[in-house]
Order: sequence, then structure tokens, then C-alpha cells
Amino acid sequence: MKILITSGGTAESIDQVREITNQATGRLGQVMAEIFLAAGHEVTFVTTKHALKPPEHDRLTTLLVSNVASLLEALEQQVPTHDAVIHAMAVSDYSPIYMTDFDTVANSDDLTEFLHAQNSETKISSNANYQVLFLKKTPKLISMIKKWNPETILIGFKLLVDVDKSELFSVARNSLLKNQADLIVANDLTEISGDRHIAYLVDHESEQRATTKQEISLQLLNYLERKEHQS
Repeated sequence: MKILITSGGTAESIDQVREITNQATGRLGQVMAEIFLAAGHEVTFVTTKHALKPPEHDRLTTLLVSNVASLLEALEQQVPTHDAVIHAMAVSDYSPIYMTDFDTVANSDDLTEFLHAQNSETKISSNANYQVLFLKKTPKLISMIKKWNPETILIGFKLLVDVDKSELFSVARNSLLKNQADLIVANDLTEISGDRHIAYLVDHESEQRATTKQEISLQLLNYLERKEHQS
């Protein structure tokens, strides 16, 4: 199979020296890639500069992206040629559009003016004690994958924090329907630490539990190979 894995976390620039990002390391994506390559599959690994990466391999192609815009461009090009997409990357939910000092915002008669403003500075001044950062919601790229390739097997990830299992599974199944995914790997941040990684592979009918990154990867490998044989 030709498998595309997104891994790590995107970053969105505030100015040329500052950015907002997340704490994703890309460790799970790295483990998945190594296991899939060892099983004889071809892997396209879409990740970021600072995320963990698998060693070079003759069946591995690594593509670097930085923000949501560059990830969208890479996926739109790559998804149509892949049998499966495992979208494990932590994608930024918001992107900065403008930052200014608090007094400027407080004295404005029309806050919508800031939604169309742009910072011209290479590095925004840090003289003000308080700054206001305006953010714009980024597109949900997982929702586009089946549009680009209706035949690909889509595996998405959902991360929540300290919720009941019933809520975790409900959110995962909503994502299944909304994004036309085949499987969602549901995680709770409170159950991830070091080598311990509790996750649930959720489809429309069941939840399969895994306890480590390696076990998650092996279960996903088995799932994909079963789907391949059924087609």
C-alpha cells in the first residue's frame, strides 16, 4: 500500500520572529512510519522541521511543511495518489491576523477594523504591557481528504482532555460522520505520558483499545491490511 502520514504540529507566524504552535512531537507518527515501512509498505511522511522523523528508507518520502497553508497545498497534491491517509498531525486551529496594543483596541469604535488590518513590522514592538492578538479560524483539512480522493482509507485522530469515555467516543464518531473517515483514533491527553499512550480505535460499531504508540501502530497496520484484502 501507499500510505500518507501527517505528523508533528503546525506553527502559525505572528511576525517573522514569533509564532503560535502546539506541543506535538511527532513521536507516534515516527513509530507508525517505521512499522509500516518494516511491513513492506510505501510511506509519504508529511511533517514539520522540528518534529521527530523516521530514518531514511528507500520506500520513504519525507515532505516538510510549516503552517496550515503549506500543509493544505501538500495534501491536495499527495492525497489523490495514496491508498490510505493517516492524519495524525496536530493542526493549528487558529492563525494570527493582527496584533496591537490593548489601548488601541480599547479606544476603537469599530473592532471589525482589526479583522482586516495587517502588521507591517518584521518584529512587532514589545513596548506595550498588554497586547491583543486577533486570530482567524483555519480550515479543517481532514474534511477535504475524501473530496480529493473518495477511494482512500481515511484515519483521523481526535485528542480531548480529561473527559468521560462516553464523550470521547461520541466526539470520535461525530468526526467519523462529518469527515467521512473510516476510523478515528481517540485519545485523552491525561492518558498519554512517555511510552504510555492509551488510545481507542473507533469505528461506527466498536472501540479497540491500545496502550502504547507501538501497539497503536500495529493495530492500524492490521486494520489497513485487512481493508486492502477486502477491496
